[in-house]
Amino acid sequence: MAIFDFAPAIERSRKAVSQTTAKAVLRLVPEIESGKQASDKGFVISSIFISGLLALLIINTALAQDAFKLQELKQQAVVLADQREAILRQVAEKSSPENLAASAEKLGMIASINPRFLDLSAVEAKP
Repeated sequence: MAIFDFAPAIERSRKAVSQTTAKAVLRLVPEIESGKQASDKGFVISSIFISGLLALLIINTALAQDAFKLQELKQQAVVLADQREAILRQVAEKSSPENLAASAEKLGMIASINPRFLDLSAVEAKP
C-alpha cells in the first residue's frame, strides 16, 4: 500500500476538521439579526467591576493617609507628654520648701520666729 491510497481519507478528514472548526468559531459569535445591536452586558459588567476597583483604590489611599496622620499624631502626643513631665518636674523642684525659702530671702522676706494666728470666730459679722 502506498501513501497515495490514503489520500482520499486524508482529504475527507481535513474537510471534516475544517468544517467543525468553522462551526465552533462561528458559535462563539452571537447571531444578530439585521438592524439589531448586540447587548452591552459585557461592557456594563466590566465598567461596574472597574469602578469597584477604583473605589477600593480610593478607600485604601484614604486609609493609608489616615494611618500616616495617626502615626504623626502619636509622635506628637509622646513629645507633648515628655514636655509636660519636664514642666511638672520643674514646678515640683521650684515649689519645694527649701527653694521657696531661698526665693523668699532673695525678695527680702524674713522668716517669722513667733507666728501669731487670728481667731475670726470672735469677730462679729456686720450686716
